[in-house]
Amino acid sequence: MTLKLRGLSEDEQQVIEKVSRSRTAPAWQVERAKIIHLASQGQTIPQIARQLRVNQNTVRKWFARFSERGLQGLQDAPRSGAPVNYSAEDKARIIAAALSKPSEVGEPYASWTFERLARHVQEKLGIPMKKTRIFELLQAEGLRWRKQETWFGERIDPDFAEKRGSSKCSAATPLDTVPSSTSTKWDR
Repeated sequence: MTLKLRGLSEDEQQVIEKVSRSRTAPAWQVERAKIIHLASQGQTIPQIARQLRVNQNTVRKWFARFSERGLQGLQDAPRSGAPVNYSAEDKARIIAAALSKPSEVGEPYASWTFERLARHVQEKLGIPMKKTRIFELLQAEGLRWRKQETWFGERIDPDFAEKRGSSKCSAATPLDTVPSSTSTKWDR
């Protein structure tokens, strides 16, 4: 079956060509633009489906949506269901936990990793929030993940060497160390 695509406006043609060749646009946008681009060149549904390695029904769907609504038809339709809303209190509890030391909230860690914080939020605070949403919440609050000094870098305790005692190492001078990114914490 040959697709009979309506004539594209100059703007539509430019957008479709640009997006269909894009290497930075989301894959779903590129695929939909390629469907319309190939259809505008007179290719059939089976040809487009085979070339793009998609189902023929997918080609028909985006062709029909474009025919009805133009470029807007290539966007995702609104999803059913309302987004989950978390109370201001829940959000405040998550932010307070991220800004605290894990030991202050009953965790056996010296510092937070994102995984530890997410587990704490879900299990200890009892807030059933997905990790991605926790990350978005902290980002929106202006919190950024930063490196923290660890035993690979500078010592947090200035008297550590004295407390540790003499080293059995044969080197006369200690090697310079580089801070590690293995342990992180949220910082404003």
